[in-house]
Amino acid sequence: MNRVEKSKAVYKQLFGDAVPAAYSTDPDLQDILSRFIFGEVFDQGHLDHKQRELITLVVLTVNQTWPQLKAHVHAALNVGLTPVEIKEAIYQCAPYLGFPKTLNAVAETNEVFRARDIALPLDSQTRVEEETRFDKGLAVQTEIFGDVIPKMRESAPAGQKHIQDYLSSFCFGDFYTRGGLDLKTRELLTLCMLSALGGAEGQVKAHVQGNVNVGNDKETLIAAVTHCLPYMGFPRTLNALACINEIVPEA
Repeated sequence: MNRVEKSKAVYKQLFGDAVPAAYSTDPDLQDILSRFIFGEVFDQGHLDHKQRELITLVVLTVNQTWPQLKAHVHAALNVGLTPVEIKEAIYQCAPYLGFPKTLNAVAETNEVFRARDIALPLDSQTRVEEETRFDKGLAVQTEIFGDVIPKMRESAPAGQKHIQDYLSSFCFGDFYTRGGLDLKTRELLTLCMLSALGGAEGQVKAHVQGNVNVGNDKETLIAAVTHCLPYMGFPRTLNALACINEIVPEA
């Protein structure tokens, strides 16, 4: 099967018989897009279709590109992702993008769920209570980043210690502890959304190390960032690869 045939087969798995609207107005661009994304990029690395769609969802949420997000929510369901897995990927964006952008993505996702007769709200994936969210969040944070966390907390200026508390209780307590997605997946998605943001190279490097610590190897990280390329462009992709290579040098 040549690359064009592969891209058509992948597209059909994701979107069924739907024909991209751009074929009626911009067929050359759509041909380039289809061959590159669904032929070359999908053929690179060992990520499965479910992993690829989760990555696509969070990068499109970063981009706030709603027609494409809705199309890929359909695609995510078509390749076997559950509504809970899809929602958890979107929720994971909140500490990094803020609530307004995350709520925008949730609203678009809910439209697709309603069109597919998926009942809302979904079962709660909360795994913490108010009195446990800080301790459980700190435990997950330390599992991902190691001894750097207590040192970071100790060195924070007195007037900024609340930010460290928020990181532990809100980012890691409220979100990383949730059900629906495992820790390796959440950390990989976080790396992808930070890469897509641009200008967050310090955090990208930290989460490269975090990914390695939870068991995502360099090959997986490169495959994930490669999958982001069509959605975030070369500059941010090359910056993310530079961060990966700095933290995990070539052997």
